[in-house]
Amino acid sequence: MERYKKEVSGGCQCGAVRYHATEMMDNSHICHCRMCQKAVGNIFAALVAAPREAITWTRDEPARFRSSYHVDRGFCVRCGTPLFYDDLSGDRVNFTIGSLDHPEEFPPHANTGNESRVPWFDTLPSIEHGGITEDPEREDWWSAIQATSHQHPDHDTDVWPVKQ
Repeated sequence: MERYKKEVSGGCQCGAVRYHATEMMDNSHICHCRMCQKAVGNIFAALVAAPREAITWTRDEPARFRSSYHVDRGFCVRCGTPLFYDDLSGDRVNFTIGSLDHPEEFPPHANTGNESRVPWFDTLPSIEHGGITEDPEREDWWSAIQATSHQHPDHDTDVWPVKQ
């Protein structure tokens, strides 16, 4: 597996936990196994790894749940954001792609854990675009959510939350 000298940062939704990696691996993938589904509360986990020695926790550290004998799942204890899959016997940590500041830079190259893949997964590309966030009649509702958001921005900050 190749390594890239690509620096990334990421963190949880509330900003309590932030990380930085000076190197990434070429293993972006979607895991459909039941354990990953439960860990991220979704139908799959999108993951990409960083070598263990390339990772620095820049704001606090995540909580851990031992999901099996040799695997820890990391998450923010404050907001619950799933952050990583860590095979303790390995030399890398697989971060959830959605927790990266720029998830668009890591398109998945493979599907794994297909024994638990939901049957309707392949129909997702055919779903019509649109929805409540694109509905002009709900524009005030969506604007109000955005204006009062407590979500951390997709970049490092010196202080979070911002004191008002």
